Amino acid sequence: MIYQEFVSHVKENVQMAPMTTLGIGGPARYFAEVTDSDSLSAGIRWARDRGVPVFVLGGGSNVVVSDDGFPGLVLRISIRGIDTRIDNDTVTVTAGAGEEWDPLVAYCVERDYGGIECLSGIPGRVGATPIQNVGAYGQEVSETLLSIDAMDTSTGQQLRIASQECGFGYRTSRFKTQDRSRFIITSVTYRLAINGKAAVRYPELNGYLAERGLSDPSLGEVRDAVLAIRRRKGMVIDAADPDSRSIGSFFVNPVVSPEELEQIKKRAGSLIAGQPMPTYYMSDGKVKIPAAWLIEHAGYQRGHIHGSVGLSTKHPLAIINRGSGTAREILELAEQIRSRVFEVYGVTLTPEPVLL
Repeated sequence: MIYQEFVSHVKENVQMAPMTTLGIGGPARYFAEVTDSDSLSAGIRWARDRGVPVFVLGGGSNVVVSDDGFPGLVLRISIRGIDTRIDNDTVTVTAGAGEEWDPLVAYCVERDYGGIECLSGIPGRVGATPIQNVGAYGQEVSETLLSIDAMDTSTGQQLRIASQECGFGYRTSRFKTQDRSRFIITSVTYRLAINGKAAVRYPELNGYLAERGLSDPSLGEVRDAVLAIRRRKGMVIDAADPDSRSIGSFFVNPVVSPEELEQIKKRAGSLIAGQPMPTYYMSDGKVKIPAAWLIEHAGYQRGHIHGSVGLSTKHPLAIINRGSGTAREILELAEQIRSRVFEVYGVTLTPEPVLL
């Protein structure tokens, strides 16, 4: 019965561009919304019966869809629901993979549940957060993520995966590397602190709060600060801001050893004379270099134009659709930037979005 119901909801030749923050991409040959685990299983079975590939879509905030579209079945994860359980001074929050991420952050901050306040303003849905270990302004979801529920597409089994089994690293996890496409996440559970103290670790955030005399900010004040910082970079989706028509940061900040950092500086030589390269030392002793700085100092300035796409006028790390852009133009510009950064610094930038 569930299978037949799923079949009745499959649509053909559905345009994907409106479902992405870039607003780019061709049609899905087949498309269906998934609202629970049973319909997800039915969708996988339907695709296998017809021998067509499957792509799982969330909020469309981290994907570049081909101009030709996708020749198989696109399953848009729209599993909803938020459940909270209090245990002394902590609370577990379980959210369906189809819940929008930023409203979930707002929900938790309003209740003084601390642990994800610095992740405000990030577009997309909950199910995507474990895949690349979403992080910003000194926080990562791996710090509070307790477990995920998922379907193993190789067996059809529904299972729970604990945080320590997720293989989290800087902007990565097992779901992005060795088990890419194997699991489809249906819900995520976070453990947050009741009346938690706001996390202020990131220099830019700390400076913003200090300028406003907020030495002991509340969770709400930190959320407001993060949103304000992101808005001035065009990193909050806003129909009135053309710079927000992007997937956010297109490249991951490179992480290198101290020895590699010295080689990078030596290779750049006079190009960075008088321009100190900003670096952030991580807990494992490695060094994070801002990709935005590398891009600008390799010659790609904010507002750079390439056909109908370009770089944001507010942030060089965002490649934007200027109105009628194509995926081909997005990838051309990305490759030009990668080639130039490698030429100058010997650093290979890694794209952050899924390239469909």
